[in-house]
Order: sequence, then C-alpha cells, then structure tokens
Amino acid sequence: MTSANLKHNVLEDDILLIGIDGGATKVNGWSVNVKKRGAAFELGKINAVKSYRNIPGYIGNFQPVDLNRQLSEWQAGQIALTEKEIVQSNCYIEAATACIREIIRLSHKKRLLIGIGMPGIKTQEERGIAVFKNGPRMLDYARRIEQELENFRIELVKPISRLGSDADYCGIGEEYAGNGSFRNVQNAYYLGGGTGVADALKLKGKVIALDAVKHWFVKTWEMQCPAGFSVERYLSASGIQAIYGELIGKSQDELQQAGIYLPQIRERALSDEKPAIETLQKVAHFLALLLYERLTTLYAGWQGLFDFVNPGRPIPAQEHAYRGLLFDRLIIGQRLGDLLEEAQGDAVLWKPFAGELTRLILTSRVLDQAVRDYYCPQGNLNPTLIKISKLREAPALGAGIDAYLTWREENHA
Repeated sequence: MTSANLKHNVLEDDILLIGIDGGATKVNGWSVNVKKRGAAFELGKINAVKSYRNIPGYIGNFQPVDLNRQLSEWQAGQIALTEKEIVQSNCYIEAATACIREIIRLSHKKRLLIGIGMPGIKTQEERGIAVFKNGPRMLDYARRIEQELENFRIELVKPISRLGSDADYCGIGEEYAGNGSFRNVQNAYYLGGGTGVADALKLKGKVIALDAVKHWFVKTWEMQCPAGFSVERYLSASGIQAIYGELIGKSQDELQQAGIYLPQIRERALSDEKPAIETLQKVAHFLALLLYERLTTLYAGWQGLFDFVNPGRPIPAQEHAYRGLLFDRLIIGQRLGDLLEEAQGDAVLWKPFAGELTRLILTSRVLDQAVRDYYCPQGNLNPTLIKISKLREAPALGAGIDAYLTWREENHA
C-alpha cells in the first residue's frame, strides 16, 4: 500500500478488520467497517460467537484463584498459574481462534487486522492477563492466538498491539459509532452490565482511559457492598441471576436450563413473586447508589460510599483535574440496559431506582443547590440524564476501532 493510499484512511480491499469482545463465558467477534475516512465506524455483517463451555477440556466448575491472592501475586511480580488455569486457558485460546477463523471464512479475505478486548488487569506489555476475576489468568494470551492463527496460515497485517480493556472499548465504541451514546456530549458515564460490568468515561469531550484516572475514579468491580460482595454482583446480568437463584434455591445452571434470565425475573416480579421483587429492589438500590457515587466523585472527589474488594487499594484522591464538572448523560448498556429499558416506568425496577437516585441527589450534602437543581429540576430527575445504550456490541466495535486507529497512526496516515 502506498503512502498516498494510506492517507485515505481505509484498509486494503483484501484486509479484514475484526473486533473481538472476550468475556468470562464466551468470545464475540464482529467484522468492522470503516466509514468517513476513519471518522466513524459501524459493525459489519459478519458475527461469530464461541462459548468456552463448548470447547473440549473446559472445566465446568472452574473457580478463579482468590482475587486478593491474584492481586498480591501481580503486585509482587510473581504470578504462579495453577494447573486448572492452564487447562482452562487452552479453551479460551481455542474459542478465540475459532471465532476469528469463522469470520475470516465467511468474509473470504485472507489478511487480518484484529483488536481484542478482555476483562482483567493486563500484563506489563498489555498482551496477557495478570488478574482475572471471573476466569483463568493468561500471561501470553495474544502471543498464543497469533501462533494459532499462524498455524492456520492466517496472515496478520500486524501483531496484536494490546489487549484493551473491554470497558475502555465500550467507551470507544460509544464515541465512534454512528448511534453511539457518547456522541455530541462533553461529560458522560457509561455502565454496561453483562457477565461482568464495564465502566467508561468521557470528560471534557474526550474518552478517558480508566487506568489514567484510577487515582480518583474507582471501577465498579473494585467497590464492595456492605454484604461483602462487589457492586458488580448487583449490576451484572450474571450476578443478578445468581442473586435470584439463591433466593429460590436454584443454581445458575438450573435457571439457564429453565430459560430464566433477567427478563423472566422481571416478569415474575411484575407477577408479585417475592424473590424476584427482592432481587430487583437490590438492583435498583445499588444502581442508584453507584450513579450517585459517580456524580459526587466527579463533582467533589471520592466520598467513601463504598469499601473496596481489595483492602489494600489506595484511598482515591479527592482532588482531580475534572473536579467540579457535571455529567450531561449517564448511560446504561448491554443486558442491564436492556432490562432497564424494558422496565421504564414500572413499579418493580424503574420507579424504585429513579426514586432512590432522586432522593440521594436532593438530600445530598456534597452537591450544592445549583447542582441538585441541575440533576433534579423542580425536584424530579432530569428526564434526559439517564440514557439506554442501543449499542449492544460496543466492546467488539471499540476493539476493532482501536486496532484500526493504532495501525493508521503507525503508518502515519
């Protein structure tokens, strides 16, 4: 490709751009189309999903290494993988490779540019996973995928630059997609709830890498509720299902086999089933409290509303470069967003959530009157503040966009 062609900010016709959203239960891959000379992007028509549990050798009852132990080993630079982690990681690698191969097969293209988002704390070179709350640690994840693809004679335009944060990729997807919820706002917060939770920030018109603001911004999975669980448990689709299962004495596997997911739990709550009502009351409470924490932390710094999953985490700073700003928009995405959209106006989730958030804002000693009026004009929650994201595939899209922008920058396009 000539430098003149590179300046058009498009990929060669035989190069396929793929975004991979890797999670704790499956790999979700999409082709990604570049539009408007790299100023906008959209999902392509090719999608492949591979579940880890369908890969031979998968450990169905796999238990991740205790999170505090993982954090200690990571901080000490002495990560000792267990035999089960090594076995389980093989399934993760095989699923990712199979997902990529299927997309390539359907596209009929032979050269690949790929971006991958994965949860967890990455290794120093950002190509492996050093801490994984819901899965096995994989210190050489990117290298192993590259090797597998090479074995199948799949050509990478360039090596995988990094394993991005699925949370950061949600933000990038919401910013660059034509229907993204970060577009046309200066300050916004995104919370996506799927198997886990993903946070993303846009401040002063720019998407912010969360690791760059970790001295004052705490990720949702890091925060602990009074019962000793991460806030993630109450706001992720998997966690909500687990809470409901415990209340009715059913495992998540049993619930899934019976087809009982978030929509069905809400339907049962609407039918006055007490365990379902109790489950959604917890969701409403912690969603309101988390969003209130975001508002107050942005405006006045960390207020200590939650403890930390890792007791050794440094106390966040109250002073930060964005202090005093107000959010234009609070975005709820993925399966939690779907649930909230279905629940708008109902008495089992939406009204308890909106009422609790309104109460927290109006009675706040941290927010002054002008700020309270901004978020709750005339004592009612601003109807434009909460937005449900329509971009279910934001992490995969963001991963592809990041790979493209990195490639373009390296080629001085």
